[in-house]
Amino acid sequence: MTATTNTGALAGIRVLDISRILGGPYCGQILGDHGADVLKVEPPQGDDTRTWGPPFKDGVASYYHGLNRNKRTMALDLGSAEGREALLALVAEADVLIENFKTGTMERWGIGYEALSERFPRLVWCRVSGFGADGPLGALPGYDAAVQAMTGIMSINGESEGGPLRVGLPVVDMVAGLNAVIGVLLALQERQRSGRGQFVEAALYDSGLSLLHPHAANWFLDGRTPRRTGNAHPNIYPYDALRTGTDPIFLAVGNDRQFASFCRTIGLPELSDDPLYRDAGSRSVNRDGLKQRLESQLATFDGRQLVDQLMAAGVPAAPVLSVDAALEHPHTAHREMVVEMEGGWRGIGAPVKLSRTPASYRHPPLTPGTGFE
Repeated sequence: MTATTNTGALAGIRVLDISRILGGPYCGQILGDHGADVLKVEPPQGDDTRTWGPPFKDGVASYYHGLNRNKRTMALDLGSAEGREALLALVAEADVLIENFKTGTMERWGIGYEALSERFPRLVWCRVSGFGADGPLGALPGYDAAVQAMTGIMSINGESEGGPLRVGLPVVDMVAGLNAVIGVLLALQERQRSGRGQFVEAALYDSGLSLLHPHAANWFLDGRTPRRTGNAHPNIYPYDALRTGTDPIFLAVGNDRQFASFCRTIGLPELSDDPLYRDAGSRSVNRDGLKQRLESQLATFDGRQLVDQLMAAGVPAAPVLSVDAALEHPHTAHREMVVEMEGGWRGIGAPVKLSRTPASYRHPPLTPGTGFE
């Protein structure tokens, strides 16, 4: 998909993105995808992620390219009086400011929220932080993997007999960015009533804890420390990756009807009437024996063909694809989830689809700018 016209829901909203790394830039990119005019201000040496490669294009890492489309970019040294004055001139025109400086940095420069909120009463100030400004961990820097470790995510990720494992993508940073978007939109909506902006914060620590469902819900109810279950769901079975005669497949059987359909499809209709597996709770408790019986039967099937049969029967199932196979899947193209812009830039499309005001892709990363459009 290639698109250039701005028909977005946020057209007319001006966003000053002075954040770097991931959570803040991801927030700014989403707002830009949906029509906001986003001006990204970087230090003279550029956002750190420009160096996070390989691969590189013209000396800039793919990591940066994946987070900074639909922005125009300029450089300011906020450590200098001249840079701060230039920033204040831009703040005067902005609806939203996104930053993720270490707590206290902007305050030392005299341009923190408290110093500027009365001067710019309509400004929505969004901070993506590690742990918030106060409390036992307040003002400490936060990094995705460290927060995964501290919030329990690593403890429930990995094989049951293995050690704690980091989720293989920066899930905390990305969810913090999504929470920042939600916060900005909530504040803009409230501004319609009050005429005033407000301070919005999305902390990595809070975002990490928010991801713990259903493990936190289980612990609140029974007090048992959640454990690693590999690919298997802690509450539902079969909701797991299972071996077949060829490639493994993932099953997501969530109710008794689906389980009965699954058993019929693989030639074990009697299994759904077995007292050990008749209902969801029993299947979860007796999962080890059930997995053995299923994989013994699935050894006679071609995995890819079986997925098609199961989906046709209303049983959620999927092949286990590599990243390149997923990005090249025909449905990925149909959903316009790979986009291309001038200069051959390609990236992941916007996942939220609006019927009248769709996302658009107007500025490739590194588009220069000196002010709002």
